[in-house]
Amino acid sequence: MMLTLEDRAIGALVGAAVGDALGGPVEGWTPDQIVERHGGRIHGIVGPWYEDWRTARPIAPYHKGDGHVTDDTLMTHALVRVYEAVRDHLDAYAVAEHLVPDLMTNPRWIPELEAEALPLQRIFLAEKWIVTRLHYAHVDPREAGNGNIVNCGAAMYMAPVGIANAGNPAGAYAEALDIAGAHQSSYGREAAGVFAAAVAAACLPGATASSVVDTALSLAKDGTRSAIAAVREVAVRHRDFESALAPLREAVAPYDSVGPDYRAPSLGARRPSRLHSIEELPIALGMLLIADGAYETSVLGAVNYGRDCDSIATMAGAVAGALGGEAAIPPAWAKQVAEASRLDLHAPAASLAAVAREIFALDRTRRRAHESAFTTLTAPR
Repeated sequence: MMLTLEDRAIGALVGAAVGDALGGPVEGWTPDQIVERHGGRIHGIVGPWYEDWRTARPIAPYHKGDGHVTDDTLMTHALVRVYEAVRDHLDAYAVAEHLVPDLMTNPRWIPELEAEALPLQRIFLAEKWIVTRLHYAHVDPREAGNGNIVNCGAAMYMAPVGIANAGNPAGAYAEALDIAGAHQSSYGREAAGVFAAAVAAACLPGATASSVVDTALSLAKDGTRSAIAAVREVAVRHRDFESALAPLREAVAPYDSVGPDYRAPSLGARRPSRLHSIEELPIALGMLLIADGAYETSVLGAVNYGRDCDSIATMAGAVAGALGGEAAIPPAWAKQVAEASRLDLHAPAASLAAVAREIFALDRTRRRAHESAFTTLTAPR
């Protein structure tokens, strides 16, 4: 059965949210620590790492677990709202004019806080940066990302750009790079472009996990490309994530600036570099390859990898969801996440698909105008 744009949009955004919620409670831990805490690998939604989550360190006061989405999904839905407002391709100025005011002024239900609050009160410091730079410092939006720590902060919410450019990976890559310029620089910004391209590539008829990764490699630059290539070389030799957990970490380690202890980053961590890559995107693509694009295996591999696994599972879930559509996502997971997080996971995806259709119509009109002008310019005299 041929999947529609709506099928793939729902698969990508619901898939990203479910992956985020599954990974949240074990974020920051190692595969061995996850096994010790849960008595084995995680196979579904689990509760908080600490029962006294309101006061337990290092993540208090966030209720991670029990189906609660994290900032990855909050930012993804915020970007969808920007598309709903602009109803066209986005750029760095759209972040300044729409995303930042939304984060600052519109209270929303924050699942991890179990309260209504401004999204600004939940997002991480790397995302608060865009508010400081764009709202208070009035920095040129195209350059505001310079100076921010380099992490997956911009990449983690770029799935909507892939849907807005469904079937056009190069367009998604370019648009995400422009948007992310307001937030990130260096390999953090590069990852945003490549992740958006991967989602767009997953929407192509006949797409597979391998074709998505091939497309990512064709567009990626510098350390990001090297890291994806190194991870792919390992991933194609494994058919289950269990055997691949340590080899994948070993493959990506030379490109990851954080270091072996996720909670105690190295002095060189999160600094601009043409040699490095964020860890999350290559590992997500590696898990996608190991699972041959299957949603459940891709996401569970990402979750059990540990470290920044909510973002890894968000990315793996978005790409696998775009490949397989909503039917690929276990309905019980999607239902529990939506209910626990008090979010309508389908509405943003349906809305984004409608905007994507409008964008395509605008692109076609612009293309026809260009063709007409170019035909006139090149007509024989």
